[in-house]
Amino acid sequence: MTQSFVAALDAHAVADPDRPALTCDDESLTRADLRDASQRLAAVLQANGVRAGDYVSIVLPNSTAFLVWAVAVWRLGAVPQPLSPRMAAPELQAIADLVEPAVVIGAQLDGHTTISDPAPTDAPAAPFVDTGAVSPYWKAPTSGGSTGRPKVIVANAPALAANLLPFGELLLMPSDSQVLVPGPLHHNAPFMFASLGLLRGNHVVLQRRFDAERTLADIEAHAAQWMYAVPTMMQRIWRLEPEVRERFDVSSLAHVVHMAAPCPPWLKRAWIGWLGPERVIEVYAATEAQAATRIDGAEWLERPGSAGRVILGEMQVLDDDGEVVPAGTTGRIWMRRGEGAEPAYFYLGADAKTGPGGWECLGDVGHMDEDGFVYLTDRDSDMILVGGSNVYPAEVEAAIDEHPAVLSCCVVGLPDADLGAVPHAIVQTSRPVVDDELIAFLRERLSPYKVPRSFEHVDEALRDDAGKVRRSALRAARLEVTG
Repeated sequence: MTQSFVAALDAHAVADPDRPALTCDDESLTRADLRDASQRLAAVLQANGVRAGDYVSIVLPNSTAFLVWAVAVWRLGAVPQPLSPRMAAPELQAIADLVEPAVVIGAQLDGHTTISDPAPTDAPAAPFVDTGAVSPYWKAPTSGGSTGRPKVIVANAPALAANLLPFGELLLMPSDSQVLVPGPLHHNAPFMFASLGLLRGNHVVLQRRFDAERTLADIEAHAAQWMYAVPTMMQRIWRLEPEVRERFDVSSLAHVVHMAAPCPPWLKRAWIGWLGPERVIEVYAATEAQAATRIDGAEWLERPGSAGRVILGEMQVLDDDGEVVPAGTTGRIWMRRGEGAEPAYFYLGADAKTGPGGWECLGDVGHMDEDGFVYLTDRDSDMILVGGSNVYPAEVEAAIDEHPAVLSCCVVGLPDADLGAVPHAIVQTSRPVVDDELIAFLRERLSPYKVPRSFEHVDEALRDDAGKVRRSALRAARLEVTG
């Protein structure tokens, strides 16, 4: 049998036990620490009845403990299910009732065995018994973003190193080096990249909560060669004063890999100009992982707005009748691992949108050029039909984000008696900005029908540290107010 996740991690610990494995702010664990701590926590889970194939929900903030618990779950052949500690209690309860985890770590939920202390220090009731079991599914994260209530997406692959290590090549991640993953581990991409980083023998550097200046300090302090980012993080870093940004040595960075949300062209150009085109890499993929694209900065400068060519699986663009459209024609993006390939995932609490031949659609709209480069427009569920014209929120948000005072924004469609629907912008700014200033700014960048008809100013960030926005929830709240 191919080496399991746990066997691979333990082999790293044997090879160099004192090498750093995990750091989160001021907490650090060596490879040996990770092995020993995960064995202790695996004993705790065993004492609470966890067996191979069980789900274990991890409801913790970012910390070294989060990943130690995940490794402990893999040691038992169980399935880690990362969940946000900031999730509303009813939503968290509903997901737990759906998944039926054997244990919930870090949250008290009715009807479920819970462990409140994220890092128990008491000796376990019984020593850890290693059965050699391998998790049948190596992760089971949720996915929400603009789609509303999260669903559980179970990776249809056991926790064998061969199932994850090849992604390191696709994502240009080094081995035996230093990688920075400042996103929240309850989201799929940070959890996957942190896990992949450990399996490749890297020192994985986390943050309890993303901080732009701290990120630059971490790059310098740990000589990070690889970094995961989302456009929200990139914008916060770029909004730092130039003298702050230039204070740190980021020359160790070979690649910054960004994904999870559209990157505004102005921001992409800024990062390419700062770091160099070969170091800025964009990846388009979903938690479901049917397929993925990749593009570097040099390619992007030749094809602005592209998300790259397919590097995993297959993609095609279809019209509403299910027919393949010509190059350059907008339609829905459909993807699959390959003809006859086993699905890369399965849902709990949702149904996949599937078509003949195993093709699936997640609702993304876009086109391909003649060379196979993919261009994304938005999600069809987010599109606003304004007097018969399509308005995609992502395009409007990219224009709003370009304003120097804007920290985050979200555009939703609200009903209009005349036009059917109109764009409404919810905006967080660093200083007071009147609506007329924003309108004038946007009229220089957007067609008139795409400019929001109304603006709402808020104090809180609209996208989380993973770059996700709960668009449907924001829209529903405004519809409830307007009646």
